[in-house]
Amino acid sequence: MSDNETRLKGVMADILKIDTATIDDETSVDTVEAWDSLRHLNLVLALEAEFDVSFTEEQTVEILNYPLIRIVLEEHGVSLS
Repeated sequence: MSDNETRLKGVMADILKIDTATIDDETSVDTVEAWDSLRHLNLVLALEAEFDVSFTEEQTVEILNYPLIRIVLEEHGVSLS
């Protein structure tokens, strides 16, 4: 796992109050009970701060699962490989 992927999982775990070991391609707003609209906003802000990026409004509403978050971060030049 890359350093950036570790950082991503750490941010998600902190905001969503879940174990980093449980974060995988199935992790989404539908599978994490605590992932509500307020936590989503906090997650977006935390990811922007952690990776020094700014998401568009469209990206903010589309990153509703772990794979999509990875894709959007990579679009911003964050290497997760």
